[in-house]
Amino acid sequence: MNDPVIQKYLHELVGPTGMPVAAAPPDGEVTDEELAERLDLELNDVRRALFILYENDLAAYRRVRDEDSGWLTYLWTFEYENIPENLEEEMHRLLEAIEEREEYERNHEFYLCEVCSIRFEFGEAMEFGFECPECGSPLDSMENDHLIDAMDRRREELRDELNVDVTN
Repeated sequence: MNDPVIQKYLHELVGPTGMPVAAAPPDGEVTDEELAERLDLELNDVRRALFILYENDLAAYRRVRDEDSGWLTYLWTFEYENIPENLEEEMHRLLEAIEEREEYERNHEFYLCEVCSIRFEFGEAMEFGFECPECGSPLDSMENDHLIDAMDRRREELRDELNVDVTN
């Protein structure tokens, strides 16, 4: 839990209000009420964090029915051994998104309004007569090589980290 990458991942999942729940997984089973009391949090915030962790295969629960009242109690356990696999899946999704965006950037021509900082595809720029629809300034051809180069570097870093071999 001291790994900053894991902490960032958990924070992205559960947000700041759920982070105390994610950051302090107890050993063994615990109820949501026990967690809320122990961490001095609202019960709904604890339940929200637990559900998000459950959806991401980082928590599991067992239901127990009280014999007298018939109430269901949920006993939660944390399963953080799945974090490395989840992070790898996230990296694969990121790699795919970067590849798609890089292809989009390579296959389109863009124009920019220097005043409003709004970017238009060629077709949009042509529809507006190469004038910004917001301020009327001329739209200038925009080079996006620096953006493509940055995506290319990030794509290669991810491929190296994931040991993805692409032979094209």
